[in-house]
Amino acid sequence: MNTVNTITYHQEGDYLLPDLIPPTPPRIGVWGIRCREHLRKHHDGLYTGLLLSGKLNAHLEEIDRSASEMFDLLIQQYAEREGVTEELKAQDQMEWVRLMNGIRARVTEVIMNDLWST
Repeated sequence: MNTVNTITYHQEGDYLLPDLIPPTPPRIGVWGIRCREHLRKHHDGLYTGLLLSGKLNAHLEEIDRSASEMFDLLIQQYAEREGVTEELKAQDQMEWVRLMNGIRARVTEVIMNDLWST
């Protein structure tokens, strides 16, 4: 069964304008943006192929989702392994911030290396 999309119009002055609904924007976070820039700079053929096939946004959303999950998990694991606790945060906030910033930097590097190696 074929369904025909009908276009509705509304009047603006003397003109009939189509009621167009823009597509929903993709939900791409920092990891998806980093991946997109990497693809554009270093894998132009793959980037163009994904873009022209309409699969780029879905690919970037999946990368962003999985990288965010990995980031959260690794932050938690590194903090537990290195003894960075809420108690430390309550006792010495500056030390806690210093340690967490170091962990975040290392986890970011791990994830970026993982993303770019695939």
